[in-house]
Amino acid sequence: MRSVRQIPAFANIPILVRTPLNVPIENGAVADDYRLKKALPTITFLAEHGAKVVLASHLGEKGTETLAPVAEALARFVPRTSFCPESTGPAARDAVRALSGGSVLVLENLRRNPGEVANDPAFAKELALLADVFVQDSFDTCHRKHASIVALPALLPAYAGLLLEEEVSELSEALSPQHPALAVIGGAKFETKETVLETLLARYDHVFVGGALANDFLKAEGREIGASLASPAADPAKLGELLANPKLALPVDVRALPAAAAADLDARAKARVARADGVRADETILDAGPATEALLADLAGKARTILWNGPLGRYEAGFIDATDSLARAVAASGARSIVGGGDTVASIENLGLIPRFSFVSTGGGAMLDFLAEGTLPGLAALNTTGL
Repeated sequence: MRSVRQIPAFANIPILVRTPLNVPIENGAVADDYRLKKALPTITFLAEHGAKVVLASHLGEKGTETLAPVAEALARFVPRTSFCPESTGPAARDAVRALSGGSVLVLENLRRNPGEVANDPAFAKELALLADVFVQDSFDTCHRKHASIVALPALLPAYAGLLLEEEVSELSEALSPQHPALAVIGGAKFETKETVLETLLARYDHVFVGGALANDFLKAEGREIGASLASPAADPAKLGELLANPKLALPVDVRALPAAAAADLDARAKARVARADGVRADETILDAGPATEALLADLAGKARTILWNGPLGRYEAGFIDATDSLARAVAASGARSIVGGGDTVASIENLGLIPRFSFVSTGGGAMLDFLAEGTLPGLAALNTTGL
């Protein structure tokens, strides 16, 4: 990939940057600016070199949210930042023309236009009309075949941003870990994680599977998982093949509740600790247990490399104990630590531990797909640009 540093001219050149501005909004304001700060190096690099910096991003999944509060938050870090309530069309083109060198314009949420998710060539062409150069810096969306990710780089001279370069470099290094090496994969949906598990089992000494993903393996072993979340599309034969690998590790105990009580506000305090083979038919598994926490702390303490993506319990419902315990263990381990995924990052951020991790990826699914495949559609699009 060509680096943003290799752009031949900057001064007064309109440069469109696909940037990660998908940050949480609460009460009309940015609630967490961590990802916003990760986007700053490329934005400030271009602004300081006199470019007209045009930022394109999505916000949320539905396409209804506005990036106006994100632009307001960004202006606190980057002077001369303005907002355009359109992402394409005459109003957007006029706003770009009005920019002076070194100023920044945030376009409206790309997903407000259905052409973004549909990878519509016409929408990509409309975006291309806004600039002379394209910079891809949104690693977190590079696994999506959306217009601004895969179609746009073919229409303009395309370069990789500083954050994208860092993500690729760090995650590539994670594929050649120093040993002993521990990988922890949580979350759900076995069908989306099968390939990355195969890759990690070939490269890491221990691969621990947690979260709802572990339920698929426990079920495949013939253990009772009650009403716990599991993947209906999980292939029993493939699960059995992975279970036969001695490097694979699963929870040895869990925190469980009767399914009817799992939504109670006080459910976390009422959870029962059970052995992994002691879950009742009317229960749902909500988190890993204390013996599993101790197992992971021991593995982390012995590791030189730790890769982690995904929570160990139903984090969004308040079952955070095992995830937070692992965060503390990894932070204390002294190992090279590479982490990603929304709930994983939320845990270490809430604990104030981010500075104690070697690298925190902005990608969740993108991180896993890159580790599995060694590339992503958005990266391949940059590599094949003919301009």
